[in-house]
Amino acid sequence: MTLRVVLADDQDLVRAGFRVILGTEDGIEVVGEAGDGEQAVELVERLRPDVVLMDVQMPRVDGLEATRRILRAHDDVKVVILTTFDREDYLFEALRAGASGFLLKNASPEDLIESVRIVARGDALLSPEVTRRVIARFNQPAEVVPLRPSELTDREFEVLVELARGSSNAEIAKALHLGETTVKTHVSRVLNKLGLRDRTHAVVFAYERGIVRPRG
Repeated sequence: MTLRVVLADDQDLVRAGFRVILGTEDGIEVVGEAGDGEQAVELVERLRPDVVLMDVQMPRVDGLEATRRILRAHDDVKVVILTTFDREDYLFEALRAGASGFLLKNASPEDLIESVRIVARGDALLSPEVTRRVIARFNQPAEVVPLRPSELTDREFEVLVELARGSSNAEIAKALHLGETTVKTHVSRVLNKLGLRDRTHAVVFAYERGIVRPRG
């Protein structure tokens, strides 16, 4: 199956570079380009791509607001936020908007291509190390508040707390004395029960719901 991609960036040269890079790959097709967020929303509505590569700072409508509008209407579309700004506030707001990934524009061509494939198959384009940068905004370490969503078992709640701390599967397994395969199963159940896109959005969910919070 060919992955259909829309590029949204206000710089013509940037879009051209991305188009050339992605155009060399079998199974990926750039089906549209937008110079601002408003055009991106209109293109997604008309073309229904699989993935949108979205710049943050654009005229008329910025990339974060465009992402919100797109995903409110089309929750099956995957958005990767692209920016030259290595800032945690952009990262966090992109995740809150529903983006599936965050990639700096100085990433390698191989990383750009892989980002499209990663989010298209439903995975998050954020490593545990990057997830920890989200948490850094809340002044780690976190303390657990005794609050558990009714959908989750006690063990699943423990896994959610570890996810919110930015723990990898291996780290969760060590902390909870579980096998990594069992951890993967628990993570999948947590995401499904809470209706979350991926483990990174579990971090956002946990902090916004007060399940974990920074120590004073």
